[in-house]
Amino acid sequence: MSTNRTRSILTATVAIVLAASAISGTAAAQAAGNNDRHEGNNVDSDVHSATSTALADAFNRVDRNTAWQQTSKLKLNFPTYHTEGIAYSQDHIFLSAVQITEPTKKFPTPQDGLDRTPGKGIGHLFVMDKSGNLQKDIILGEGDMYHPGGIDFDGVNVWVPVAQYRPNSSAIIYRVNATTLDVHKQFEVEDHFGGIVMDKRTGHLVGNTWGSRRFAEWDMQGKQLSSWDNPNFFIDYQDCQYVPNSKMLCAGITNLPQTPSAGGTGATYELGGMAMIDLKSHSLIRDVPFQQWSTAGHVATRNPFKIVADANHLTMKVAPDNGDEGNGTEILTYEATVTPAK
Repeated sequence: MSTNRTRSILTATVAIVLAASAISGTAAAQAAGNNDRHEGNNVDSDVHSATSTALADAFNRVDRNTAWQQTSKLKLNFPTYHTEGIAYSQDHIFLSAVQITEPTKKFPTPQDGLDRTPGKGIGHLFVMDKSGNLQKDIILGEGDMYHPGGIDFDGVNVWVPVAQYRPNSSAIIYRVNATTLDVHKQFEVEDHFGGIVMDKRTGHLVGNTWGSRRFAEWDMQGKQLSSWDNPNFFIDYQDCQYVPNSKMLCAGITNLPQTPSAGGTGATYELGGMAMIDLKSHSLIRDVPFQQWSTAGHVATRNPFKIVADANHLTMKVAPDNGDEGNGTEILTYEATVTPAK
C-alpha cells in the first residue's frame, strides 16, 4: 500500500473520531464544570456504530500468524533523544521524548522507598506536520519530573504524563490542545505513570505505572477513583490509546536474558507485543507478540505506537529508535489485513 493511502486512512480515521466527539454527550465537561479547562472531554454514548468499534473488532483477530508488512519509513531530521509516545491529530504528529542530561544511579539499598537517584533531564513534546517537519518543541516537566511517557489524543487534547525517571515516585499529567498547542497542567499524582488514555465513555483518565504493574483511574481533578494490579506479565506497556468502547490498546517490550551461548544474562532479547485491556472489567482481552525490527535493531513496539483500522485492514505507526541510534528516529508504518469476522 502506498504512503498516500496510509496517510488517507489515518486522516479519515481521525476525522471519524473528531466527528464522534462532536456529536457525543457532554457529561464529562459538565462534571468538571469548566468547559475551557476540560474542552474535548466528551463522553461517547453507549451505542456505537460499526465504524467506532472497527479497531477493537480487527485487533481481536490479530494473532501470531498475522502477516505484517512494513510499507514506509519517515525519517525525522531533528534531535529526538529517547522517544516515548506518539499521537496523531488532524493537522499534527505529536512525539514525546526525554533528553537525559544526568543519568540516574542505583542506590546500594533503597532510600525513602526509591531505588535510584532522580537524575536530570528535559521532557519534550515535539509537534510536527504530517511530513515529519518539526513545528514546535514543547518543554514539559518540573524539577525531578522530566520523563514524558506514552501519550494519547482524545479528539481535542493530547494527554502527556511526565514522571520522575524512577519507580514509586511522582508524575504530572498535562493536556495540550492539539490545535492551539496551549499547555495545561491538569494535576499531579503519586507514583511513576508512564502511559495514559482518556476513557471517552466516562470522561476519566487511566494511567499505567513503571513496568505497567499497576493501573489507576482519575477524574479530571486528579481524584483517584480506582486502582488495580496488572495480572499480565507478558510485556511492559510503553504507549497506549483509547479504543471504543472503554478499552485500552497498548504496545511495549520485555527484555529477556539470552541463552548462555548468546551471552546469557549479560545480553538481552527484546520481546515485543500488543495488548487490549477492558477498562470496565479491568481484564485482558487479547495480547499478541510482534517481532519485527527497526533499523537500529530494536523490536518495533519498543516505545511510540499507534494503530488504526479501516474495516479489516490495520495500519500501525511506531518509532522505536532513539535519535542517536541507527539512522536516527524513523516513524515506521506496518500494515496487515485480518480475516473478516463471520
